[in-house]
Amino acid sequence: MMSEPMFYDTLRQSLWIAVLTSLPILSVALVTGLVIGLFQALTSIQEMTLTFVPKMIAIVAVFWMTMGFMTETLVGFFQTTLIPIIAGV
Repeated sequence: MMSEPMFYDTLRQSLWIAVLTSLPILSVALVTGLVIGLFQALTSIQEMTLTFVPKMIAIVAVFWMTMGFMTETLVGFFQTTLIPIIAGV
């Protein structure tokens, strides 16, 4: 049975893994959104697809580049932390 401190430690590790794996995508989406917003403000172009398409392209590109890191991080967390807890080791 899982003790309360062990539960909270596992929860803390899980949240940290979630932050680590989502940080590259979220930061690129933020920077791309700011750049496109600044471009729209400077040129007075208010096209909705101008914000959506470049942001999606940047997100997909960064996801593709960091997919290995995300997979290794999640698999490592599952193998070293969650599976031993589930198995009761």
